[in-house]
Amino acid sequence: MLKRTHNCCELRLEDVGKTVILSGWVHSYRDHGNLVFIDLRDREGLTQLVFDPQVQAQAHKNARQLRSEWVVAASGKVRPRGEGLENPKLDTGKIEVIIDKLEILNTSKNPPFEMDNAQNVNEELRLTNRFIDLRRPSMQNKIRIRHRVAKITRDFFDENGFWEIETPMLGKSTPEGARDFLVPSRLYHGHFYALPQSPQLFKQILMVSGTDKYFQVVRCFRDEDPRADRQAEFTQIDVEMSFVDTDDVISVNERLIARIFKEVLNVDIALPVKRMTYKESVDNYGIDRPDLRFDMKLKDITDIAAQSTFKVFTSTAENGGIIKGLCAPGGGKFSRSDIEKTLTAFVADYGAKGLAWIKVEKENDALVLKSSIVKFFTPDQQQQIIDVFGANEGDLILLIADKPDVANKALAPLRSKLGRDLGLYDENVFEFVWVIDFPLFEWNEEQGRYDSLHHPFTSPTEEDMEKLDTDPANINSQAYDLVVNGSEVGGGSIRIHNPRIQEKVFELLNISKQQAQDRFGFFLNALEYGAPPHGGIAFGLDRLVMLLTGTENIRDVIAFPKTQRGQCLLTDAPSAVDQAQLDELNLRMQKHSHETEDSQD
Repeated sequence: MLKRTHNCCELRLEDVGKTVILSGWVHSYRDHGNLVFIDLRDREGLTQLVFDPQVQAQAHKNARQLRSEWVVAASGKVRPRGEGLENPKLDTGKIEVIIDKLEILNTSKNPPFEMDNAQNVNEELRLTNRFIDLRRPSMQNKIRIRHRVAKITRDFFDENGFWEIETPMLGKSTPEGARDFLVPSRLYHGHFYALPQSPQLFKQILMVSGTDKYFQVVRCFRDEDPRADRQAEFTQIDVEMSFVDTDDVISVNERLIARIFKEVLNVDIALPVKRMTYKESVDNYGIDRPDLRFDMKLKDITDIAAQSTFKVFTSTAENGGIIKGLCAPGGGKFSRSDIEKTLTAFVADYGAKGLAWIKVEKENDALVLKSSIVKFFTPDQQQQIIDVFGANEGDLILLIADKPDVANKALAPLRSKLGRDLGLYDENVFEFVWVIDFPLFEWNEEQGRYDSLHHPFTSPTEEDMEKLDTDPANINSQAYDLVVNGSEVGGGSIRIHNPRIQEKVFELLNISKQQAQDRFGFFLNALEYGAPPHGGIAFGLDRLVMLLTGTENIRDVIAFPKTQRGQCLLTDAPSAVDQAQLDELNLRMQKHSHETEDSQD
């Protein structure tokens, strides 16, 4: 077999005259009768091969048999394409290889879809034939970048004194958050392992063990309901550090992210990254992961609206709700139909009961408001609204009157939609922000108790420790999320290292001592033996690579992903197993009622 000397993206004009051997797949085939042209592809790129019967008749004859995706090796001499024949779209576009020997290493069935048209192909077909889909240059680039991110991460943490340590895949089920994937034990009937949702407790135990600085590029598993941007199995860059505070964790990890963006995209991230409190983020953007590529902050005009005669607004204010909205620059071009059929319907999906709108126009050199609700506001109140929003001619003010959480939940995605639809930001810009000072708890109305906003091992701030006994609703945590362009790419916290404080937090979360012992006993025992102050963070590797490659589909950055319904179409998993396997595990399949009825039919 011919052994390749170069890859298919390597040759340039300075290689003219060299005899080379290339191997790869036939990307495209053009038979001009006297000459046959082949674009040969490997993971690095394309090179044009030329078969001329005047140079080597047998190679030319064999080349006429070639078809798309056949695997070949070829030797020949590099020559310039010549003026007017160059292809500026290819890195190798100024040269070609005139072939004197061809080996057909394997043939291929007709591919189920064309490489250059894959974006228009049903995704299920692509996933079923993932081995073909992954050959596409765009997919090869995404997988390459994923590799680069992992490599940069390992190098960075090694240089900064971190150890990479593997934590168990088979662990104990500690039910909180998402559902666990359970694995039955063959040796201990009726007992189960759980696949890790994260290495959280293990990495904290490593800090108790004196490891000091840990990281891991780790697979995690969550049996969550389907969502477009989630996978049942995903990858984290997991980090933990001892004897640190929030500033220490943030400083190290923002340098990692800056290095990744510089080495992968040649994008400079200004350090230190700006910070914003949770309250600022929710007040100004309605969400704890704001997109800062454009301004358009949300404004609360409850005090103004409460003085109007518009009953929807006044009754909302009287009942503890808010009137909050945004001013969309240039949004005045939307027709009434656009607003009511598109924007009002959009916020309804997020629980909003309605969307009031006001257009900003100019009359006699003065800004005026135009809307069916304007008559309910005095001229002074209308001017206050213009001033609060900083409105200009041609703008559109949109308002929601509801409970604060409903208003924010609807306005945040509306802001993102309008930013995109009105072209208010550059898609090639990256705006980073650390969101800090999250509440420690959120109130669960259905169950009448507190829930952790992050997880139950997150530490309160030092100044709020005393509120654990007096005012738990207003405790801030030492938690922090890194957000870029409206997407959370990482989150973490300083952990509780004092067992008495951990016990108190469990109590407030309505986790009894017995429940805590059953779920986390091994960890609580470790805390009793001199746990150092520690904290960490986890980055979503998949989401990070999505940002770096400009895709909105998480499946594009995972070599062998699951569908939105958790299926692997390539291997047909999940699938049934043999009865013998079930017997070994002492498991019995229970038929659903409809299956029993069907079998009786």
